[in-house]
Amino acid sequence: MIAIYGHPFSSHCWKVYIALRERGLDWEARTVDPTQPEHQAFCREAAPTGQFPVLDHDGHVVIESAAIVEYLDGLGKAAPMVPKDRDAAIEARQMDAVFDDYLNAPVGRIVLNELRPETCRDAFGVAEVREKMTQAYRWLDGWMTGRDWAAGAFGIADCAAAPALFYAHWVHPIPMDLRALHSYRKRLLTRPSVAATVDDARFFRPYFPFKTDSDPDWLPS
Repeated sequence: MIAIYGHPFSSHCWKVYIALRERGLDWEARTVDPTQPEHQAFCREAAPTGQFPVLDHDGHVVIESAAIVEYLDGLGKAAPMVPKDRDAAIEARQMDAVFDDYLNAPVGRIVLNELRPETCRDAFGVAEVREKMTQAYRWLDGWMTGRDWAAGAFGIADCAAAPALFYAHWVHPIPMDLRALHSYRKRLLTRPSVAATVDDARFFRPYFPFKTDSDPDWLPS
């Protein structure tokens, strides 16, 4: 049995949920929150800071979203999320890291800053992070020009891109002139594996500190 410890609102967990759906695998979602102290305890034991997602496959534990996605490639019969070809695999891992490091991580910093008491917020740091995100957007727009997916066929890079771009656009809107990047985001959101993952998280929308009422892809149903 595959058990995934995580939360439906977590961008890092989205990457794993999308990969699971792409591979047609069955799994048990074990939500990590204060109402499930045993799940929190499991993550504290499994991961350095108790972070999730954490995979437990019949007692085999794997942490870190990218490592979990690669582990899932050994299960089921669907095409792998990380290509077998060496050069293609390097490109896929490269783009997975780009979305995690240059969008997902900055979004986390901005959101956490917003949740702090106003007197403790770091306006200078947030402005610096936003500038870096704009640079990343423009680079990604060039990268996605002429491409359907981030690294060849749909794979680990797109599993990372979906949550990264989904949340990033609300926190720091993608400039309208970056048409290739906007088109890619829309393409991701129509992918069944991504759409199902979005639907699972809609209930938690009111907890997000940034208003996104203009984005119909996220409004609570």
